[in-house]
Amino acid sequence: MAATGSNASEESAFYVSTPIYYVNDAPHLGHAYTTVAGDVLTRWHRQRGEKVWYLTGTDEHGQKIMRTAETNGVSPQEWCDKLVQDAWKPLWEHLEIANDDFIRTTEPRHTERVQEFVQDLYDKGEIYRGGYKGPYCVGCEEYKAPGDLLDGDLCPIHKRPVEWLEEENYFFRLSAYGPRLLEFYEQNPGFIQPASARNEVLQFVRQGLQDLSISRSTFDWGIPIPWDSKHVIYVWVDALLNYVSAVGYGSDQAKFDSTWPADVHLVGKDILRFHAVIWPAMLMANGLPLPGRVFANGWLMVGGEKMSKSNLTGISPRQLTEHFGVDAYRYYFLRAIPFGQDGSFSWEDFSARYTSELANDFGNLASRVAAMVGKYYDGTLPEATDAGAAEQAVAEGLARAVAQADTMIGDNLDFAGGIGAIFDFTRQVNGYLSEQAPWKVAKDESPEGRARLGAILYTAAESLRAVAVLLNPIMPGTAEKLWASLGAEPHLGPLAEQRIADAGTWGRLPAGAEVVKGEILFPRLEEVKS
Repeated sequence: MAATGSNASEESAFYVSTPIYYVNDAPHLGHAYTTVAGDVLTRWHRQRGEKVWYLTGTDEHGQKIMRTAETNGVSPQEWCDKLVQDAWKPLWEHLEIANDDFIRTTEPRHTERVQEFVQDLYDKGEIYRGGYKGPYCVGCEEYKAPGDLLDGDLCPIHKRPVEWLEEENYFFRLSAYGPRLLEFYEQNPGFIQPASARNEVLQFVRQGLQDLSISRSTFDWGIPIPWDSKHVIYVWVDALLNYVSAVGYGSDQAKFDSTWPADVHLVGKDILRFHAVIWPAMLMANGLPLPGRVFANGWLMVGGEKMSKSNLTGISPRQLTEHFGVDAYRYYFLRAIPFGQDGSFSWEDFSARYTSELANDFGNLASRVAAMVGKYYDGTLPEATDAGAAEQAVAEGLARAVAQADTMIGDNLDFAGGIGAIFDFTRQVNGYLSEQAPWKVAKDESPEGRARLGAILYTAAESLRAVAVLLNPIMPGTAEKLWASLGAEPHLGPLAEQRIADAGTWGRLPAGAEVVKGEILFPRLEEVKS
C-alpha cells in the first residue's frame, strides 16, 4: 500500500480515485459530492507534504451510452466528446477540483491496456466461452439475479423494468476467487469501508460467487475482445481497469510502481460489489497488488429517493454555487452529511448552515479581528507580551483541533467530524473574544492595557492563521482570502505550502504582519425561494 501520513516517501504517491462517471448525461449533485470529497482528501494529503495523485474521469462505453447517443442523433463518440468538453470538465474546473489526471475510457492509452489485461487473463485460462440468459438492467449495465428484482421485474436501483438478454459470452472464473477474497478481507479489515459496506460484501461473497460474463455480442460500442472481434468487453471490466491504465500499467512501469496500488477508491454504494469483489479478483488473477481501501459513500437523497437526473431534474451544482458560492458548496455537503451514510439535501438546511456556521461563526470572526487590528494598531499585528492562561487555553484548543481534524479527514475520511473539529475551534475563539472583550480593554491606554489588548488580538489573528491552513483543502478560495487578510504570505510563504502539522504550532504568524480587512468572506444571503 502506498505510504500515508506526514512521512510518506518521495518514491510513492498517495493515490485516490473517484469512480469514472457514465457520460449518459451532465453531472449532478451526487457526482460532484464524491469528486469534492476526493479533492478535499488529496488536498489534505498534499498539505501533509505528501506526493499525491488524484484521478477522475469518464466511462464512455456500453449499451446505455449507445442508446442515449442514438436518441440524440449522434454517434456514441460524438456524444461522449460533447458531454466531456461541455459539461464534465468545466464543472470540475468550476468547483476547483485539483485532479492530476482525467481518464476517458475511449482513449487509446486505456483501450490498449484493457485488451492486454484481458488477453493475459485469457492466456492464463481465467476466461472461457459460454452462454448466458437472464434479466439485464441497461442502467446498471449488469445482469441481475431474479431474487434481486423488485416486483419480479424492476431493478432495485433504477426502479425500472429490466430486459431479458440471451447471448453468447466469455466468462471470467470469478467463482474460484471467493475463498481468496474472504481470506483477504479477514487479513485486511479496513479494505472495505464503512462497516456497513464491509458487512454487505462479506455476506454476498459467503453466499458463493458466480462466474462473470465479461463480453457482449449484441452491440458493438465497446472495446473489442482481442481474440474474438465479434465481442466487446463488458463495460464494467473495461471501466475498472482505468485505475491502472491511468497510472502507467503496461506503458510506464516506473510510474506504475510509484503510484499503484491506489490508497483509496471512492465509490458510490451502488457500485460497491464491482470494486470490492470483481476488481480485487481481477487483480489477483493477473498477479497485481490490491488497493488499500474501497470507501463507499452514501447516496444524496431528495424526497427519500436517490439523487439522479431522472428524479432531480432542475437542481444542478451550478445553481447552488451561483447562490451560495463555490466554497460554501464544497463545505456544505461534506459538513452536513457524514461520509459513508445517506444524506438529504435541502435549500433550507444549506441556507441555515451558511448563515450560522460560515457567515456568523467564521466570516464574522475574521472580519472582527481584522477590523480591530486596523482600528487599534493601524493594521500592524501587535506582540503578545501579556499572554496568560486564557491564551494558553486557545493554543491548546488549536492543538486538539489540528490533531482531531488530521486524523478524521486525512486518515478516516470523516469529513464531517474533521470540519466540525475546526469549527469547534472557531467557536472557541469567538467565545474567547467575548470573554476578553478587547473593545473594552482598548479603553485602558496604560502600558498594561495596551499589552493586554495586544495579546488578545494576536491570539485571535494567530488562531485565524491556523484556521486558514486547515480550511485550505476544503475552501481554497476563502482560505486564500483569509491568508492575504492576515498578511501571512510575506512571512510564511504561500498558503498551499503550509503543512497541516505546522498549523497547530503556536506563534508562527509574526508580530508586525500587515493585517487588512478584505472583502466579506460570506456575504449575507438573499432570501432563498425554493
